[in-house]
Amino acid sequence: MKKNQLGQSDLYVSELTLGCMSLGTDSKKANEIIDRALDAGINHLDTADLYDFGQNEAMVGDAIKGKRDQVILTTKVGNHFNKDKQDWFWDPSKEHIEQGAKDSLHRLGTDYIDFYMLHGGTIDDPIDETIEAFESLKKEGWIRAYGISSIRPNVIREYVERSNIDAVMMQYNMLDRRPEEKVLDLLHENHISVLARGPLAKGMLSNRASEQIEKKGPDGFLDYSYDELKTIHRELENINSDESLNAFALNYVLKHPTVASAVFGASSVSQVLDNTDFHHAPLTDETYRNIQDITKAIQYTKHR
Repeated sequence: MKKNQLGQSDLYVSELTLGCMSLGTDSKKANEIIDRALDAGINHLDTADLYDFGQNEAMVGDAIKGKRDQVILTTKVGNHFNKDKQDWFWDPSKEHIEQGAKDSLHRLGTDYIDFYMLHGGTIDDPIDETIEAFESLKKEGWIRAYGISSIRPNVIREYVERSNIDAVMMQYNMLDRRPEEKVLDLLHENHISVLARGPLAKGMLSNRASEQIEKKGPDGFLDYSYDELKTIHRELENINSDESLNAFALNYVLKHPTVASAVFGASSVSQVLDNTDFHHAPLTDETYRNIQDITKAIQYTKHR
């Protein structure tokens, strides 16, 4: 599988990433899903300390024992959680980030994190303090590179201007084209990569789109009505005759040069197979424009 450089770091991630949030809590099943992803050529696993209050990190760490050198490991910090009470609060402080990294390293069973992300962020955060924490962790060798997970343009701009982030994780798919407004080009101009999460739009852009639209789209999705979702599905099938809808949706987000990897979730081995039965053949410009003609150039209305 093709690998792309993450920002200006020395990390090269597979063009598909396994998002581990959906693994569940069955360790045996999680191991099978991760093994299948690695066998398919995926080298990038994405987790977070908050997922199942640390249990997800522990399962990922267990699954990659003996394979650590084959994996680019990403996790996230910023949600100060209490596992016993199962609650949390936002905490982007230097103290919490540095302690959070050590806690994550322990759960993951490793002595370094490849890519460490702030799991959110607001314009009112102590951004310089947050950046200082990540820079300190990088200098000390606990992490190799860092970035943020955010869909907020105003926050992203601050980190572009004030930090050395190598990537931003954000929701991006054919139906949610908000990053195309300005964010993707801004990041590309500054040599910062994008990790595109939600490329299948809750399954409504997958091989099971009809079923998932009925299940998740009756009340619409973003600016789309239920009827528009059904119409778009039919039109996408008409212009895509050569590959699965999963692959078509993944290739769409990978078309922009700043997108290093499309991050999909999986709760079964079959879902991994659906997404890795995939050959990256960049969409033609004509097909790309056709997709944009039948979808909407939705814009951010908040956090501008």
